[in-house]
Amino acid sequence: MFHRVLVANRGEIALRILRACREMGIDTVAVHSKADENAKYLDLADDRICIGPASSAQSYLSIPGIISAAEVTDVDAIHPGYGFLAENAEFARTCREHGIAFIGPDAETMSRLGDKATARELAMESKVPTVPGSEGLIEDEKQALEIAEKIGYPVLIKATAGGGGRGMRVAHTKMTLVNAYHQARTEAEQAFGEAGVYLEKYLERPRHVEVQIVADNHGNVIHVGERECSVQRRHQKLVEEAPSPALTDSMRRAMGRAAVKMAKAAKYSGAGTVEFLVAGKNFYFIEVNCRIQVEHPVSEMISGLDLVREQIRVAADEKLSVDQRGVKLKGHAIEVRINAEDPARDFRPSPGTITAYNAPGGPGVRVDSHVYAGYKVPPNYDSLLAKLIVHAPTRDIALDRLARALDEYVIEGVKTTIPIHQEIVRNAFFRRGDYDTGFLDEFFSV
Repeated sequence: MFHRVLVANRGEIALRILRACREMGIDTVAVHSKADENAKYLDLADDRICIGPASSAQSYLSIPGIISAAEVTDVDAIHPGYGFLAENAEFARTCREHGIAFIGPDAETMSRLGDKATARELAMESKVPTVPGSEGLIEDEKQALEIAEKIGYPVLIKATAGGGGRGMRVAHTKMTLVNAYHQARTEAEQAFGEAGVYLEKYLERPRHVEVQIVADNHGNVIHVGERECSVQRRHQKLVEEAPSPALTDSMRRAMGRAAVKMAKAAKYSGAGTVEFLVAGKNFYFIEVNCRIQVEHPVSEMISGLDLVREQIRVAADEKLSVDQRGVKLKGHAIEVRINAEDPARDFRPSPGTITAYNAPGGPGVRVDSHVYAGYKVPPNYDSLLAKLIVHAPTRDIALDRLARALDEYVIEGVKTTIPIHQEIVRNAFFRRGDYDTGFLDEFFSV
């Protein structure tokens, strides 16, 4: 097992990793930017080191800065959390070159799965269902038109690199397809430095369901059930729950098997997520996220597994603590993301000082957060303040528990997404599980 781990992240996920390491008896080093130098979670680390100014590019995204901090503090592993460098193959490769373990999949696997076109090809080879579309990258607009004609409109042009909705364009006609093709390529080149795009049949109003997987270096792969992630705004998730209210038991089993098959084909090691779109009784592979997800607590609550602990154990070349038969999923869990944003003003970021903070509690309530009264929310990073997770024997009880917890939650001094979550949890369609990726656009003015 590792003796000393550097946490190459910030905020609630840095705190989550620090706690896991402390429980495992592992010393920790927390890196931070100037903007985060007074964050209280840094007190939980055995050592801390400033790696640069507030700018992400000069701090949390600086590979030389983080590697230097790792060498100075003599760590034997780095946990990247999510975001920032978590899915950066160059970072994983650099860690290895410096004799430091990267707590995540290896650079080669990350590169292969991080390229969406290559991942799609691997899924097709593995007989994992994929959305009808191109078999690889589109060479030119003529090829795009030919494939679109074959599979039928509407179609979706997607960048092979990146995510978050960038480099994605929907086309309903030949004319709009030509424009969408060039726009997606330009946006992808600017955002990711990679202009490659591929084409898929556009599924209107699907559901977004992902499967949590964990794999070790000894050929063992498990899945920890699925998470429903369809409540999204501009491809950014707001609410996640498990199990999905849309899946039948047979679909659930098939999706779990498909996720494990995909992980094995990729020779995956670590925690990750295999994402699918669901349309009716069919599901289709879309991508693999090679990291721990923001919403991993949902799977932890229904399984009792500590996914961060499993990540660390696997990276230390230990076997998974359970096999598939040992994964017992119980009850229902829901997570909502509490962001420092103003839903009434198009979710405009709301940095500032939190003047009052009171988190909810009680049976089945978990809050993952690094903030407190007096905490200054910086304008430099993602606006996530907290994750509120509830667990209960049934979905109806979980929804009632979530509504109660949201009413208890007090955050003053900055605007937050608590009000819109209070509306969502009381929405009749959401209450009965009748929603898809168009839910917010249909029912809320966002």
